[in-house]
Amino acid sequence: MREFLLRSLMFVPSHNERLMTSAAKSEADVLLLDIEDSVQPFSNKQVARDTIIDYVSNGRFANKIIFPRVNDRESGELLKDIMQLTIEGVHGFMYPKSKRGEDIYFFDKLLETVEYEKNIPVGTFKIIALIETASAVINVQEICKASNRVIAVAYGSEDFITDLEGIHDAEHASLYVPRAMIAMAARATGVTPIDTVHVRVHDLEDLEENIKVSRNLGFEGMLVLNPKEIPLVHQYYSPTLQEVEDAKQMLHMAKEAREAGEGVAIKNGKFIGPPMIKAAEKTLKKHRLIEGKA
Repeated sequence: MREFLLRSLMFVPSHNERLMTSAAKSEADVLLLDIEDSVQPFSNKQVARDTIIDYVSNGRFANKIIFPRVNDRESGELLKDIMQLTIEGVHGFMYPKSKRGEDIYFFDKLLETVEYEKNIPVGTFKIIALIETASAVINVQEICKASNRVIAVAYGSEDFITDLEGIHDAEHASLYVPRAMIAMAARATGVTPIDTVHVRVHDLEDLEENIKVSRNLGFEGMLVLNPKEIPLVHQYYSPTLQEVEDAKQMLHMAKEAREAGEGVAIKNGKFIGPPMIKAAEKTLKKHRLIEGKA
């Protein structure tokens, strides 16, 4: 299965040609071409679909990873989204308002039906599930396991706080527990956890502090609202040159120890055990993806 680089996933209102043109020039790893919440009034939803088809089909998003955010299963618009946008150049879809595993299972089967109908290999289109309700946070592990198409789950904090009837405090403390739950459930099921948007898009200092917490919690990347956030996001969700060199050296020393029949290697006075080797392998894998994009 193809590996996706998922450091920055940027929302783009797809009915807005100016923003779509700007997105085509951005460095975001993934473009989340929105047909849902940011597309208003309702009549603009078809405008959004037509614009996505135009930009993708004409190569304006060449070499971009494209995941439109579709409308949910109760909107009356989901089938139109899928029938029109299961095209070459679209890699999958972000599914919003998933509350439990059966929502993702339903979406999986809808994609499967359309793939059969269009003679597209089943499983071509992947899913990023958006976790934005209290129910979704409670059921996040079930959501991760509901379909083999699910490559990532992303936290939507503002909708979550509204559903919770809580408060998004200045220190983001009210988001800590759900973020930890989402990251743990995703990692436990082999799915990539993506952190929530940073709503104060002009406060890059706060963004930096927020990303540090996010990395500590185990997130692989984050949702982005503005291109100005991308340099910081990529800085913190990418391995440093020192981390890459350390990983290479660690794997080399572990290989030498195995070949010498020693079983274990020591670096800087510390044993190089299986967890460290696994972490080093992941570091180099991500570094290769970043180099591939460059």
